[in-house]
Amino acid sequence: MNFKILTLGCKTNQAESAEIEKKLCQAGHQRVIDSSDKIDVCIINTCSVTSKADQQSRNLINRYIKENIKIIVTGCYSVLNYEYLKKNLPNIEIVKNDRKLDIINFLKDGDIKEVVPLSYRTSKKRPAVKIQEGCNNACSYCIVPQTRGKSKSKDPNLILEEIKELELLGYKEIVLTGTHIGAYGMDLIPKLTLSDIIKKILSNTSNVRIRLSSIEITDIGDELLDVLSNKRVCKHFHIPLQSGDNKILNLMNRKYSVDNYVSIIEELKKKIKDFSLGTDIITGFPYEGEREFKNTLATIETIPFTYMHIFTYSKRPTTKASQYKVQVSEIIKKERSKILRNVSDKRKEEYIQKNIGNIKEVIVENKTDNGYLSTSDDYLRIVIDKNIKLEEGSLIKVIIKHYQDGIVYGVPTFNS
Repeated sequence: MNFKILTLGCKTNQAESAEIEKKLCQAGHQRVIDSSDKIDVCIINTCSVTSKADQQSRNLINRYIKENIKIIVTGCYSVLNYEYLKKNLPNIEIVKNDRKLDIINFLKDGDIKEVVPLSYRTSKKRPAVKIQEGCNNACSYCIVPQTRGKSKSKDPNLILEEIKELELLGYKEIVLTGTHIGAYGMDLIPKLTLSDIIKKILSNTSNVRIRLSSIEITDIGDELLDVLSNKRVCKHFHIPLQSGDNKILNLMNRKYSVDNYVSIIEELKKKIKDFSLGTDIITGFPYEGEREFKNTLATIETIPFTYMHIFTYSKRPTTKASQYKVQVSEIIKKERSKILRNVSDKRKEEYIQKNIGNIKEVIVENKTDNGYLSTSDDYLRIVIDKNIKLEEGSLIKVIIKHYQDGIVYGVPTFNS
């Protein structure tokens, strides 16, 4: 059986798609890579974090439902729209998040072969490993707790087994991901912490480097700061701010103030000399007036962000924020998003320019017409000359040479 998996949204979704792919390949099925190959089953792993994600999910479903193939829809969009999909698209199979990793059992009996252990290589050169899912927080804008449920941590032995296997197969970087990885281990008996599982990974592996997908500012304490300073932990941290105004943070039900956020970043700077810092900002949140927006801009000026993911506030059904009386107009949302994206673009370019001439360790990911795409420890996407013979998935050192038209170019040190 030939299958294809299409994934939208977060790294948790990506990690789950990789797990589904692994199970299917171990059962003897074939992953479709070339677009011209025949597809028997298309698995669409959807997202619903914003209304735009909803639309993207619908578009993918509508595109593939026209094909004469079996369609399996899973992910957060399928959870929120389960009844609608069942009623209007009866010919597709809908698998909610809690059954996602059992998708192999939703295929026809005749397609199933016994799953046998075998060395398996994911198509990703920096595979994501899910360590938990779900969230116990109640941010007023977020629908994820409705689609993912309460925080559930993965058995540490299973995490170690998966990562040790990936290291044996030659992978040089692992991305630890989840809905709220800072909550890892709090539901286990005995309790563990994110620091505990990272230390276990470091002590049970030899060379693979570890990257955190995203971490909440409230989860960063002295113990985690010590762990993050380890040389095998990537010096790139994505820490959502969401707003630089205390009034808006309170309305969002975020559990920190601007001063809290800034002080912890200062502690991170003391502990780790050089790192890149990304964040998420939501603009156009209910009650965000000019003063609140200017406060966010002022806050951003005090924090060394390397880049920012800018989201225009999107009403999510049944969330508290969707019921707030003062909503911001779409025109103002677009204006503010543009301003913030310009700030983000400037920060990104400043960081790149500062690093020209520096040596970075990169994972060579894949070869394209423009060259080899690679990712550095501090999350710079660097293009390397395609005429140089490189092994995809290898860890090499490159010198950043120049930046042009939004592309960072590097040269391997052995060619300098």
